[in-house]
Amino acid sequence: GGRLRLVWADGGYTGTLLTWARTRLGLIIEIVKRPATPHFTVLPRRWVVERTLAWITRHRRCVRDHERLRHHHEAMVRWAMIRTTSQRLTQRT
Repeated sequence: GGRLRLVWADGGYTGTLLTWARTRLGLIIEIVKRPATPHFTVLPRRWVVERTLAWITRHRRCVRDHERLRHHHEAMVRWAMIRTTSQRLTQRT
């Protein structure tokens, strides 16, 4: 169905996490590495992650880790994204 299958991650998420995510969660983690160029370059798919995190942290409850339980934090992130999406869909151009 609508399950998550592919995750893009920073170069810091390597090692045993890749194997664990594949065997336990059935996820494929694709590492987006920074190029070795000395100047600024736009990385494919990295902007999607940065933009989404910026949208989430615009909601006060998601800025800090206030929630003690993981599923409570997940619910707050979902509410933030539902609010963001509904605002974007109802926005007049």
